[in-house]
Amino acid sequence: MPLSTIAFDADDTLWENEHIFVLTQERFTDFLKDYAPAESLYKSLLDTEWKNLQYYGYGIKGFTLSMIETAIEVTRGEVPASVIQEILNAGREMKDHPATLLPNVEEVLQELKDQYRVVMVTKGDLFDQERKLAQSGLGDFFDAIEIVSDKTEKTYQRIFDQFGDGAARSMMIGNSLKSDVIPAIEAGAWGVYIPSSFDWAVERADAPVQNARFRQLDEISKLPSLIKNIIS
Repeated sequence: MPLSTIAFDADDTLWENEHIFVLTQERFTDFLKDYAPAESLYKSLLDTEWKNLQYYGYGIKGFTLSMIETAIEVTRGEVPASVIQEILNAGREMKDHPATLLPNVEEVLQELKDQYRVVMVTKGDLFDQERKLAQSGLGDFFDAIEIVSDKTEKTYQRIFDQFGDGAARSMMIGNSLKSDVIPAIEAGAWGVYIPSSFDWAVERADAPVQNARFRQLDEISKLPSLIKNIIS
């Protein structure tokens, strides 16, 4: 059946995001360099993030709280108030960071919007994602915008049923195999993986290369040609 709905992830698919987390992690290890080596701090922070996803979800707020909790743990409760303040300041600076579009995003959306229903499906903090969308100037390209707490097979089934003609006639594009591609394919849609420059360990998964509905591109500018080949 022909495609009718094209869905896009937002962070690191439409605009830059993960690099600011990487830079803030580097600042975090510098704040605590007198207490533990950088490699150990990275591991402790990642373990704390994994544990806290069920409580805080995805986004800057949860990341900031995880940095504070990690700082308390690695210093055995002796972290100076000044370090806590530095972490809070770093979290606020992340919130203020502008949404910078990735190359060719606007041109691709412009080409697709008159031919398909175009949907944005992103997860994270509602306030922050709304801010980045407004800054990006991309809002008018989308027929629907879904900001969800997590991306699962059921999430995609609901979205593609609500805003499209079901998963079989839909495609999801994103930089995360775990969140964007695999659950969309499990729902019955096409899944297109476009790797980003930065790879968060929490989002890693094996590519479903044997699945007929999996595709991988090295840049978003090649997406319209891929879609034409699929529907031809």
